[in-house]
Amino acid sequence: MPSTDTVPTSQRNLQTVQGIYQAFGAGDVGAIIPHIAPGARWEQWAANSAQAASVPWLAPRTGPEGAAAFFAVVGGEFEIHEFAVLDMLSGERQVGVEVAIEATVRTTGKRFRDEEFHLWTFDDAGLVTRFRHYTDTARHIDAATV
Repeated sequence: MPSTDTVPTSQRNLQTVQGIYQAFGAGDVGAIIPHIAPGARWEQWAANSAQAASVPWLAPRTGPEGAAAFFAVVGGEFEIHEFAVLDMLSGERQVGVEVAIEATVRTTGKRFRDEEFHLWTFDDAGLVTRFRHYTDTARHIDAATV
């Protein structure tokens, strides 16, 4: 019989993601980076219209440095008016998060609102190996365009 004092993988990953969003809300990117695997794929897609349009916050990145660069872009580009975690779903390897965001892009002055789905993928050690935004890319492209 399994020990009752061990946390199931799905619960551990869910707790990690909850901690990441709490750290994001507090502006503590340093608390997020240790959870990112060295080769983590951040926003890497075969074909993504927002990336083709050079939306800076949805650019593909790699590893902890890439994650830190993403948070630096978000911190520099966005004046966030609302960021709400609506729900979380957890499996053995992935955690899905439904969020609502409303922000003004500082470089364009454009305000947008989107309901997004964030997908976090984990390795056996509990580190994030992939992160993707599932968004209304047209809204992000418009917000990023002068």
